[in-house]
Amino acid sequence: QVQLSESGGGLVQAGGSLRLSCAASGRTFNSYIMAWFRQAPGKEREFVVGISWSGGNTLYADSVKGRFTISRDNAKNTVYLQMNSLKPEDTAVYYCAARLAATMLSKLSEWYNYWGQGTQVTVSS
Repeated sequence: QVQLSESGGGLVQAGGSLRLSCAASGRTFNSYIMAWFRQAPGKEREFVVGISWSGGNTLYADSVKGRFTISRDNAKNTVYLQMNSLKPEDTAVYYCAARLAATMLSKLSEWYNYWGQGTQVTVSS
């Protein structure tokens, strides 16, 4: 099994920035994709961004394009989400997700079979 652990959430004012981290541990393999989802109270889980093993392929939700940037450091088995120009509507629990031995990115949560515990991001107005 692979374990994912998020960190970096917190409270920030609108217009501010946060960087989330997701570290993978356990038995990992090359060519696994990773993604970030988020879920606000009373809302369905929403795709944010995904990234391939090489980092060459990324997929962003329209709502965060131009504001959020995903990257990964495979030597550390870690993916990062740099969030700039944060808005109150970005408030949610952010989840890290992965699928092993995969190259195709998807916006569907069902595609990913490993999940972190989530980290809270709150953006005040």
